Amino acid sequence: MASAVVSADALVAGSDRPLVEATLGDVRVLVLNRPEVRNALSLEVRKEFARLTQEAEADPAIKALVITGAHGFFSAGVDLKERAAGPPQPMFRPHPAESARAVTKPFIAAIDGPCVTGALELSLSCSFLIASDRARFADTHAKVGLFPGWGQSALLASAIGVRRARQMSLSGAFIDVETAFAWGLVNEITTPETLLPRALEICAQMSAANERSVRMQLEIYARHDGVPFDVALATEYAAAEKWRAGL
Repeated sequence: MASAVVSADALVAGSDRPLVEATLGDVRVLVLNRPEVRNALSLEVRKEFARLTQEAEADPAIKALVITGAHGFFSAGVDLKERAAGPPQPMFRPHPAESARAVTKPFIAAIDGPCVTGALELSLSCSFLIASDRARFADTHAKVGLFPGWGQSALLASAIGVRRARQMSLSGAFIDVETAFAWGLVNEITTPETLLPRALEICAQMSAANERSVRMQLEIYARHDGVPFDVALATEYAAAEKWRAGL
């Protein structure tokens, strides 16, 4: 199978584009490709990410998406050197976390190497994360004198609990992938070589399921996140009525 040998580095080979797009069957793969700055999210990358996710969302042939990084990095987050070099700019909207959350199809973040701050917000906005054994995670907003604006305080607390989120956000310290797995931040740990093939394998499993059910369940899980049980139950009952009515 093609997915048994594909890798992020192979997908970006020979390309100087900072965000490389590849279609593998019914999966759209987006690969961050700025090795000189640890795949930092430049304004160009953020704009391209919004465009490409919107295109994948609108394409009925695409059943799932994967975001990953090449060269042994996921991403160092927003490109702070680019940001500091120019005059203050308003936040570009939709930012990557918003773009990821707007996708109604399964969207896997496949993390290889460091995943920091804005990149962590992006990955947490996907359906879930899997990671290689060299992945590391940090929220350095406070450490570098910034405040999160893409949803970190809600996303991280939901993923690992508010006390652990406080520890990560206020210290800026990295956690290794084993800790991330134990805390519930990532679903699975792979090797770097099997990371993308495993993501594609999971996508194939989800693509084989009923598409309408998959989309409705993704929506309901997003709406349930952090709400009281009785509210979540009522929301599911209402969604089940829509399902039976074919809406």
